[in-house]
Amino acid sequence: MIAREWKCRVPEPHSKGFTAYLYETGIKDSSETPGFLGAQIFHRTVAGKVELTLITYWDKMESIKAFAGNDISRARLYPEDAVYELEPDLSVQHYEVIEHQFSPAQRR
Repeated sequence: MIAREWKCRVPEPHSKGFTAYLYETGIKDSSETPGFLGAQIFHRTVAGKVELTLITYWDKMESIKAFAGNDISRARLYPEDAVYELEPDLSVQHYEVIEHQFSPAQRR
């Protein structure tokens, strides 16, 4: 399993709107791509901005290419991102997942 990590920052007033937009764009497009296994979004406040970390999970690198294009290290951005004053990381990180265990009570 491969984890794909992308981060961005938005002003606090845009946090909820951008998170909803992220579901409509990145999460929707990822989940419709063969080989997509799941996603998590992390949220924290840093210096008056909200930092979001999106981690998507994939079966193999070829599936990520189908979603992101040949240069999988580049972030996939969307036209309306500027509406939210998005400060995106322009690159993403990929990790081989060697452990992914959750207790049964914490699964959602």
